[in-house]
Amino acid sequence: MSCSSCGIKNADGNKVSGCGSNNGCATGGCNRFNVHNWLSDIPFTSLSNSFKVVEVSFKNGSRKAFFLNTNNMDCHTGDSVVVEAASGGYDVGRISLSGELVRLQMKKRRIREDAELPRLLRIANEKDMERWDWAKEQEYPTMLMARVIARDLKLEMKIGDVEYQGDGRKATFYYTADDRVDFRELIRVFANEFKVKIEMRQIGARQEAGRIGGIGACGRELCCSTWLTDFKSVSTVAARYQNLAINQVKLSGQCGRLKCCLNYELDTYLDALRDFPPSEVQLETEMGNARLVKIDIFRRMLWYSIPKTDASFVPMTLESVLEIINLNKQGIKPPKLTDETRDDRRTRKLPSIAFSDGVGETKLEELDRRNKHKRKRT
Repeated sequence: MSCSSCGIKNADGNKVSGCGSNNGCATGGCNRFNVHNWLSDIPFTSLSNSFKVVEVSFKNGSRKAFFLNTNNMDCHTGDSVVVEAASGGYDVGRISLSGELVRLQMKKRRIREDAELPRLLRIANEKDMERWDWAKEQEYPTMLMARVIARDLKLEMKIGDVEYQGDGRKATFYYTADDRVDFRELIRVFANEFKVKIEMRQIGARQEAGRIGGIGACGRELCCSTWLTDFKSVSTVAARYQNLAINQVKLSGQCGRLKCCLNYELDTYLDALRDFPPSEVQLETEMGNARLVKIDIFRRMLWYSIPKTDASFVPMTLESVLEIINLNKQGIKPPKLTDETRDDRRTRKLPSIAFSDGVGETKLEELDRRNKHKRKRT
């Protein structure tokens, strides 16, 4: 499989590489089921010497588990298989990892290789797939009916997702609730209504967003519904270190909690802030003590102001600030805040960037013309 850009040729007749996947778009991407094979360069080993455990993904990667291939079946990543279910019966899923990658994943999850694991029964046949497709079709109407029943029983809970077992004998209801919920009567009503074994599982707001999915403010699919599996705690301290305004609306994700991406660049900011003086340190001058107002971390710039004076904010480089702090330690006060070591980066003009006008692309001049026409009409 490949997209159309992999087969495009330029004017010289050479083939364009496209996105760089080399006609293998199905082997990787942003969705949750795909896994990059870091051991693809290792020579293939015989089936008798390969690792006997495989990782199976259920419901497009929302749940994964390890299974033991006791029958030494020839199965590979992407195959649909039938596995043992913990509550009895069988379940159907797809192999997301196989071979030596599973050994590394088990080590990461701190699972011993000799641990007792459920068995891999067989490769799914046509009858298993038909039963599985029927079970998946029942999930959405079951969730809608379950919400109506929970509302009629006046339970303070929200049912976010329903997952049927591969054989259709069991349904797991994932719900969120602020307080403890007594759902004994709810389980009896569910059992009479849906005629399956019922399991209630409480999840958090982040897990609910990961199961439902969506598009984030960045324009990409949510991290929790694609590749993120471990949810680490996020606090407003991460936003303060990155000089972000404490705006609950902008800092919150679709789950209503702080965005997980606030932790992604936190280490970079902490490394850059090691050279900066503490924010409470004031610069002593003959005009008065200057207080820190603003910091530009990556440009290594600081803005200071002296209260009760008409002076505006004075931009200073980090080197100049450290030099004044050293003078203050020696009992020397400079006459005023001056930045003699600053460069002309703030005053020089940025170089103009030439954009190429390719076939089918809109020119920047065309956009300017459209804006002028709109202004005239209004």
